[in-house]
Amino acid sequence: MIELPELVAGGLAAGTLSALALGGSLLRSRRQKAALRAEVTELRDRLESAEGAFISEIEHLAARRMPAAAAQLAHPHLKVPGPVRQNTPGTPTGIALEYVLTALREELTAQRIRIDAAAQAGLRGATREIQAALYRLQDALRGLEQRYDDPELAQTLFALDHENEQSLRRAQVAAVVCGAWVGLAREESHVVDAVTGGQARLAGYHRVRVHNHLEPGTALVSHAVEPVAIIVAELLDNALRHSAPDTDVIVNLEHVHHGVCVTVDDAGLGMTQDERARAQRLVAGSDPILLTDLGDPPRMGLAAIGQLTRQFDLSVDVSSPSPYGGVRAVLRVDSHLLGRIDPQERPPSASAPRSTRERAARREPVREPAGSGTPSAQPPAPAAPMPAPRPAPVAPVSAAAGHEAEHERAAAPGHPETSDLGGLPQRRRRTRTDASGLPQPPSAVRRPEEAAAALAALQYGTAAARTPKRASAPDPQRTDDEGGVAR
Repeated sequence: MIELPELVAGGLAAGTLSALALGGSLLRSRRQKAALRAEVTELRDRLESAEGAFISEIEHLAARRMPAAAAQLAHPHLKVPGPVRQNTPGTPTGIALEYVLTALREELTAQRIRIDAAAQAGLRGATREIQAALYRLQDALRGLEQRYDDPELAQTLFALDHENEQSLRRAQVAAVVCGAWVGLAREESHVVDAVTGGQARLAGYHRVRVHNHLEPGTALVSHAVEPVAIIVAELLDNALRHSAPDTDVIVNLEHVHHGVCVTVDDAGLGMTQDERARAQRLVAGSDPILLTDLGDPPRMGLAAIGQLTRQFDLSVDVSSPSPYGGVRAVLRVDSHLLGRIDPQERPPSASAPRSTRERAARREPVREPAGSGTPSAQPPAPAAPMPAPRPAPVAPVSAAAGHEAEHERAAAPGHPETSDLGGLPQRRRRTRTDASGLPQPPSAVRRPEEAAAALAALQYGTAAARTPKRASAPDPQRTDDEGGVAR
């Protein structure tokens, strides 16, 4: 039988053990709560840090990255800044931010194309009306040029015609950039006539020196004449604008394996590597052209060249520097755009430089057959005419536009205003009459230009009379000593 003290001692021992166990569990619970409280605090701190980082990335996206992405569409050389934190790329947040930039670029590109198309349509309609008015004015001026013979009035009309030609060129270039047609459909023409026709549309045409090394009769098909004239005019305009006014622009026309090349060299400042790359992209015509990419005010020359090279299968290269220190531009016309015109039946215009191959053929000596026993007879060389004083430069009429009518008038038999002098049409002055129908005596005062022209005609006539029929003397009013256009 267990005694009472033993029971009391056992109960006390069991209570003590229970108290100890309960105290241990309470201690463990407090420790777990403290650990959980620390973990929650850490998670809250991490969440606040992530939220702050996300907010800073959004602010950086709106303030820096989105404007840079929008500006990069117009200026590809600009760089878009990256995220603020280096560990953001590749994360879900970084991927989402890049998706926002991609969607922004696509939407801005679509809106730019839509707005630019509307602007081009409006400008195309305006230039069409301007071109029509300028063509009517051109026809009126040329009608007056053929009606009146007064030298002062003719010089004024030529100057007005040249100014109208320049305005027409600017309107034509703007229309071409906006996707319009070139505006004219010409008949098959000599390559040199298309080049001089483009030269005649410029204010500084007298600084251009054209060297024609093509075979006589090398021509362009009808639909390539006006595009080639426009491209040459724009290349020459860039060369004249970016070179000193006391320097010349050299143009060479040469045959190549796949066609004909027109090389334009200037002695200007040249272009940097970035400028040359941008110019090459424009003239290549591979990328779409937007008016907003052409500057303010827009520079449309190279953009018009790019449109024409793409439409008419031409090639222009501006990636090489000129040996004179400026820029070299090369226009290549492939063989399928070339034709042949008989230079005897339809010679080039009077203002076009003669081919160096033609002059070399005329200078070859005549050899007698071997064994004839007679020395080779060499015709006496014609006396070179003295250089006549040059008149004041007058704006030339576009060769590609007006030489057809000149040839028709020259070919008409018995025409009262033409005569056959060295194979070139020469215009005669009509006698002035008063109201009674009697001829009036000529004015006693002669202008210096008239005296110079009369002296040059006299010298040319005497030289032509001494020249054998098989080799006519070159016209001093047609070309200079170097084969360039007479100033």
